[in-house]
Amino acid sequence: MTISADVSGNAARHADAVRAAGARVVVFPELSLTGYELNAPALAPSDSRLGSITDACRETGSVAFAGAPVHGETGHDHIATLAFDAAGPTVAYRKMWLGGAESERFTPGDAPVIFEIDGWRLALAICKDTGVPQHAAEAATAGFDVYLAGVLESINDAGVIPARARRVANDHGVWVVIASFAGSTGGGYESAAGRSGIWRPDGSVATEAGPEVGAIAQATISD
Repeated sequence: MTISADVSGNAARHADAVRAAGARVVVFPELSLTGYELNAPALAPSDSRLGSITDACRETGSVAFAGAPVHGETGHDHIATLAFDAAGPTVAYRKMWLGGAESERFTPGDAPVIFEIDGWRLALAICKDTGVPQHAAEAATAGFDVYLAGVLESINDAGVIPARARRVANDHGVWVVIASFAGSTGGGYESAAGRSGIWRPDGSVATEAGPEVGAIAQATISD
């Protein structure tokens, strides 16, 4: 469960989820570390409040992807994905396709990112990126095996999540992993969709979580 602006507590809950999942790769939703609070202060990878996630990754051998606002190199802020491992967090990806009021504060990232783990090439995405076919198409020029996204949708738009996942899987023949925010958060999301899931390269569902807070979707991907 994410509590708006409670970075320390949210990091601790992320760490608990990493340990509970016991997976090589663990994915969290968009802006999972702050909640969908578009005025939340940017987080730096060096922020000591994030140390509990690093500790959990060190204990489990996991790589965790969590969402946060970050400062950019040119002074602009971005909605980003932080990658955590035993060495600590880094800014792995900046959201390219902004939605709604996001553009009032944030600047889009300029390119897709491919993150390699154990020989698997993961294309990182955040929410609206998944609804823009160009995003996955641009990532495909570099080659990827898994499309990995953190998203936030309202419960009324829950059907968007599997529809986009199937499209990416069918268009590119890749696994799709989507961590979807559950519960409530800022920006008018009183009831978020949840229903995180993993889809096979043929578009079929490998596993899907429910809408409740704390639900985990877990599967083993293979060639």
